[in-house]
Amino acid sequence: MNIEPANVEPASIQTVKSAAVPPVPAKPTPVKPAPVKLAPAKPTPVKTRLEFIRPDAKSVFVAGSFNDWNPAQTPLSRTRDGKWIGELTGISGRHEYLFVVDGQWLPDPKAPESVQNPYGGRNSVLVAAV
Repeated sequence: MNIEPANVEPASIQTVKSAAVPPVPAKPTPVKPAPVKLAPAKPTPVKTRLEFIRPDAKSVFVAGSFNDWNPAQTPLSRTRDGKWIGELTGISGRHEYLFVVDGQWLPDPKAPESVQNPYGGRNSVLVAAV
């Protein structure tokens, strides 16, 4: 049996030009900002100024509950007019203190308050704000 191919006309191929389609932009991935960690605000250290007038003094220190009664930790500086000035930084609350003038422990004559101390004298009192 012999089969002959049928006469088949080739299909006509049409070329269709498509309109230019812009590429679809990729959907932007939302960017999640990193959390911002703020450093805690540092409070400005409170400074308490002490002043003692003694033009003839060779050295003046202050000792009190704020420095464990150690005069060497807090020397005062002499000004030209015979004042001795010092600043206490970072203390707060109520403190007792004395000036140590050329080795002699003396209360602050300008202190608005003083209390009896266990040695028969008086300690000056300062109240430093926070």
